Amino acid sequence: MLEIKNVTKKFGEKTALNGLSFNIPTGSVFGLIGSNGSGKSTLLRVISGVYEPDGGSVEIDGVSTFENPEVKAQCFFISDFPYFYNNSTVANLSVLYKSMYPSWSDDKFRKLACMFPIGINDRIINMSKGMQRQAALMLALSVSPKYLMLDEIFDGLDPVVRQLIKKLLVEMVTENNSTIIIASHNLRELEDVCDHIGLIHSGGIVLEKELDEAKLGIHRVQIVFDHDVGEGMFSELNVVKMQRQGKLINLTIKGDGEQIEKYLRGMQPTYMEMLPLTLEEVFISEMEVVGYDIDNIIK
Repeated sequence: MLEIKNVTKKFGEKTALNGLSFNIPTGSVFGLIGSNGSGKSTLLRVISGVYEPDGGSVEIDGVSTFENPEVKAQCFFISDFPYFYNNSTVANLSVLYKSMYPSWSDDKFRKLACMFPIGINDRIINMSKGMQRQAALMLALSVSPKYLMLDEIFDGLDPVVRQLIKKLLVEMVTENNSTIIIASHNLRELEDVCDHIGLIHSGGIVLEKELDEAKLGIHRVQIVFDHDVGEGMFSELNVVKMQRQGKLINLTIKGDGEQIEKYLRGMQPTYMEMLPLTLEEVFISEMEVVGYDIDNIIK
C-alpha cells in the first residue's frame, strides 16, 4: 500500500502540494490527472523520493520513501523529460541499472530489446523524443519495480508503440503485482489502462476513486420535451451543466443513475437517453465544480 499522508510541498512562496492525502492500492494502475500546474509532477517526485515533502509523508508499506535506499530499490520514476548523459546508451545503462536494482531481469531486457525499434548501442541523446521515452521504458520494465511512476509517458509515442506500452504495463501488474502511477493529460490513453484515478487541482485532491465508480457518479443525459422547459424544472437534481440545442437539452448530472432516470422519465419527455461518460467528461465535470472551466478562462 502506498500512503500519501497530508503532504505539503512548497517552492519559495508557491505551494505546489497542499495537505494532499489519499492511498494508492497495491497492484493497481493509477491515473493521476489534473489541470496544468496542479502538482502532478511534483507529487510523482515526492512519491519516488526525489523531493522531500515540507510536511506530511509518503510511505510504502509503512516506510518513508525519502532517502531510503531499500525502498527506492523497489521504485522507478520516468520524468516528463527523461535525462541522459551524453554517452548514455540503452546497453550501458542496462549494466548500471543491473548493479542498482536487485529485481533487474536480463531475460526481460533481451525480450524488450527485440520489441522496441531502437538500437541499444545508439546514443540516446541523438534519438527523437518518442525514442528516448521508449529507451527509458525498456530499462524501467527490465527492472520490474514494485512501484513505477510515469510522467506524460505517452507523449511523443506513435499509436502502435502506445498500444505496446499499455499491453506491457498490464502484464507487469498481472505478473508482479506492481503498482503503476501515470500522470498524463492524455485521458483517452489513461482510460484504456487505468483502474483507479486521482484528480488533483491547486495542490489538493478533488477526487480519488475506482475509474468505474467515478463514471457511475456522473451522468450525461440527452432529453427532449414537446413543450418549453425552464431551468427550474431540474432544480431537484444536482445538475452540473446544462446546454440547449433547439429542443435538445444536454444535462450533466451528479447522483444515482437509477434515481435520475426515474425522475426524468416522470417528466414524460418526448425523447431521453442516458449516455456513458468518458474519463475526459468526468474530468471536465469535476473541474467545473471547483470553478475551472472554459467559460471562466476566456472571460
